[in-house]
Amino acid sequence: MTRVKICGITNLRDALAAAEAGADALGFNFWSGSPRFIDPKRAARIIQQLPPLVTPVGLFVNETPAKIKRTARQAGVTTVQLHGDEPPAMIQQLAGAGLTVIKVFSVGDGFSVSGIGAYQKAHAFLLDTQVRGLRGGTGKTFDWAKAKSARRYGRVILAGGLAPGNVARAIRAARPYAVDVSSGVEKRPGVKDHEKVRRFIRRAKGVRF
Repeated sequence: MTRVKICGITNLRDALAAAEAGADALGFNFWSGSPRFIDPKRAARIIQQLPPLVTPVGLFVNETPAKIKRTARQAGVTTVQLHGDEPPAMIQQLAGAGLTVIKVFSVGDGFSVSGIGAYQKAHAFLLDTQVRGLRGGTGKTFDWAKAKSARRYGRVILAGGLAPGNVARAIRAARPYAVDVSSGVEKRPGVKDHEKVRRFIRRAKGVRF
């Protein structure tokens, strides 16, 4: 069964609704340039109230390893998602410090799946659509065949323009380890539509191979 991550969580009500609907992971955005930014201390208060077996994930963009580790400890996350231009050596350093690392790749016209090969110390690879000025939450899809091709390097998390109406089709096309959604289940940036969250999770987990 495909796992589901609901990203851009900013409040407890949305976090608990997503967990109750069956989300496997929740994303907390620690990049200050995002409309879904959340302070690590506030994230910690939410994370402390999550049910067991729901994984909190911290999102970072071009931060130093020291800052990532400090923020992760403060928020109470052990899985980090790197959206910037982090080199492979940083992946190894963070993994060596006991963090589970998801490396994000922005898929645009010049994207080559082979570039993922240098990052195989990461625990998973998230593929999102490349949109200038945005780091996640793009609301736009890309060629899902590229995500399917990327599976040869490890676990693939599919993102980019997913919503209740297309997630089942995306999973059948790419066969990812997990899917990640933010803007596709929102009322507005940082505020989730709980009915859309429930439909998204139900349809994603309803796909059988």
